[in-house]
Amino acid sequence: MWVGLDRTTECLDAFFNEFGLRARWLRFVCSDMWKPYLDVLARRAKQAVHVLDRFHIVAKLNKAIDEVRADEVRRMKRDGFQPVFKNSRWCLLKRPENLTDGQRVELADLLCYNLRTARAYLLKEDLQLLWDEVSPAGADTFIKDWTFRAMRSKIEPVKKFARTLRNHQALILNWFRARGLISSAAVEGINNKLKVITRRAFGLRTFKAT
Repeated sequence: MWVGLDRTTECLDAFFNEFGLRARWLRFVCSDMWKPYLDVLARRAKQAVHVLDRFHIVAKLNKAIDEVRADEVRRMKRDGFQPVFKNSRWCLLKRPENLTDGQRVELADLLCYNLRTARAYLLKEDLQLLWDEVSPAGADTFIKDWTFRAMRSKIEPVKKFARTLRNHQALILNWFRARGLISSAAVEGINNKLKVITRRAFGLRTFKAT
């Protein structure tokens, strides 16, 4: 394991400098959409299949959905309407199979409203079907169809995510070339443990302090 202090081009280049000629043996690399990662991996691991992690793609869309919800709550309160989505964040962000019985009932009620938040949620759930595709060609067609519908939704945070999806489409398709076997799940698990340790460390929150 190699750990760097920052998420910068210089830091990642330092890893490859230490890794040396072994970089030639890399078959797959996995990252999020952070630009320094994209730039350095394009230079230093050209022969590897660069996979954009599914977790981060889904997280970006969830963030967009929450922006839509929060904006709609503010707008409805300002216009004197009952903000029906005010306390519904987790109903909209959790996977349907993880909802409690009460949340399922609440979600069904919320989806009866023809509001932007409900339409954005349905688009989010539609995108989950992308990961059921079995080939890059099928995934390519799916992404083109989904982003077309997202752009026509006139929901700006969703449209912004759709543009991101289009800009990184080639790397997203590599997830299917790797047959869904490559992800950063193990690293994210370690990150979560480190966050817990940091919270419990009170004042020891910087590299210098430790």
